[in-house]
Amino acid sequence: MKILFSGGGTIGSVSPLIAVYEEIKKQKPDTEFLWLATRNGPEIQLVSNYQIPIKHIFSGKFRRYFSFKNFIDPFFVFLGFVQSFFIIIKFKPDAILSAGGFVSVPVTWAGKILRKPCLIHQQDIRPGLANKMMANSAKIITVTFQKSLNDFPKGKTVLTGNPVRADILTGDKEEAYKFFGFTPTLPTILIMGGGTGAAKFNQLVLDSLEQLVTFCQVIHLTGGKNDKVAEHPNYRSYDFLTEQMKHAYAVADLVVSRAGMSALTELSVLGKAAIVIPIAGSHQEENAVEFFKNNAILMVEEKNLNPEGFTVAIRELLSDHVQLDGLRRNIKTIMPSDAASRIVKIII
Repeated sequence: MKILFSGGGTIGSVSPLIAVYEEIKKQKPDTEFLWLATRNGPEIQLVSNYQIPIKHIFSGKFRRYFSFKNFIDPFFVFLGFVQSFFIIIKFKPDAILSAGGFVSVPVTWAGKILRKPCLIHQQDIRPGLANKMMANSAKIITVTFQKSLNDFPKGKTVLTGNPVRADILTGDKEEAYKFFGFTPTLPTILIMGGGTGAAKFNQLVLDSLEQLVTFCQVIHLTGGKNDKVAEHPNYRSYDFLTEQMKHAYAVADLVVSRAGMSALTELSVLGKAAIVIPIAGSHQEENAVEFFKNNAILMVEEKNLNPEGFTVAIRELLSDHVQLDGLRRNIKTIMPSDAASRIVKIII
């Protein structure tokens, strides 16, 4: 087989495709792959770690609000379409796969014209604008939640759950203690700011740090949105983690995260207790509410947070072992763990 992936701009639209890539490699080792990515997005490093060949294309964002970029970006979308058209002709993929992201829109449009079957995956509860624009070009649309079956054409929409990278499940606590230089005598929290909307989140963490490091160790993933540097023996800061991400999950007694569906799915499959702070007014709120109403996370609105409240919430949850165990147990029931194999079965 030849499979063309397209996604980027954020890690969220890349992680499920990586999971599908791993499953295809396991079932069909001779498959050839190519990834069409943005020209300078955060996905480049992650995709490169899997030795998947990458080609960069132009992309533009379609905004639901007024912006002068709305007059310029259609030109970049057209350029991306032309590039995609000739790449597809040359690569001759058997299928095109996307999990959202505006870089994928011209790719699937070109794929439809060239009669290449496209599969798009809808992670979040709220359907993304990019996926809505690609729906007519898709042969199959896979979705994470039952509710999403009503958001796309019934004849081609399938419930699968959300794929998770296999290597996320292979973390090791001892390796984590070595890599991060931490000790087992203190609890460890993993704080993930995400790629978008991370600046305010990161500032909250830094403002809380003086208190946090007195009772726990902190692994802070800033999403590349952190200009300020803090130093303390109990604090480690990274833009992103790739190879070591599995170990960060393994060592974390508690995770503080945004509500991107890739992160929530990983937390579910791993059974991690989490405090979730969705970006206000975004699709993340709907993701978080779905988990919260199943008692699977502790959800906190960002507008209600200050450094003192943030620190108190973490301290209280770490000390409440009954609630921690309940969150770990409940979050594990939210997602099926075999979504990648379900999607690969559809592809094959």
